[in-house]
Amino acid sequence: MGRFLIVSRIDKILEYMEISKEYNVGFEINDFYEPDILDNDVRLNEIIDRYLKLGIPENSTMHGAFFDLAIFSKDKKIHDVSCYRMKQCMEIAKKISVKAVVFHINYNCELSGDIYNSNFVASTSEFLKELLEEYPDINIYIENMFAKGPYIFKRIADVLKDYNNFGVCLDWAHAIVFGKSAPIEEWIEALGEYIKHIHINDNDLENDLHWPVGTGKIDWNEFVKYYDRCFKNCTVLIETNEPDGQVKSLEYLKKKLDF
Repeated sequence: MGRFLIVSRIDKILEYMEISKEYNVGFEINDFYEPDILDNDVRLNEIIDRYLKLGIPENSTMHGAFFDLAIFSKDKKIHDVSCYRMKQCMEIAKKISVKAVVFHINYNCELSGDIYNSNFVASTSEFLKELLEEYPDINIYIENMFAKGPYIFKRIADVLKDYNNFGVCLDWAHAIVFGKSAPIEEWIEALGEYIKHIHINDNDLENDLHWPVGTGKIDWNEFVKYYDRCFKNCTVLIETNEPDGQVKSLEYLKKKLDF
């Protein structure tokens, strides 16, 4: 059985802890993608120590660095910095013993073409192989952001399918807002066997707003249909930051999913 998660950040950690205990949910830690934190060893270690002292719920994950990452870049310096950031996040994940790290792979659909796509898949897959082998006890999930369809993710997943610690994070809202050229059933059909983690939040169907679940225009009956059929063994993150929005989402989902 999968588990529901909420976003956690150190500035409101006690509130998130209360929600975790009341609803039996884990965390997706959102402190360790900020460049200002990653470059400040003192602050970074303070946050790590606080999480370790308070205790992290079982099956928790963390969101890895994603601003400006370009491991597929042909500029070696850009490539090297991007790889450094991702490995830095894996080391943090190892220290705090989370189940998985989620990375945006920053596919640029505006540059899409045979040469760009082939280089993107080859370069991204090559470095992810290194991480998957170096950190076999931590899952690595690649998340869709601006991609218009699922197929670049499927190509990478097909390369990495033999790694038990690899998976796809399907961001439901991103697929609906940015991936409109492919209906949600096409995303699930293409990636279904690789989907291990889900991000959900609500919006107006036009913008990535991270509203509480049930407060926007997304059809959650459709999500429930696929959850029952495909996602019961996945972890599911309610990706809204404010504690009251997390509670509102959990109460809504309790009724929808009877959990």
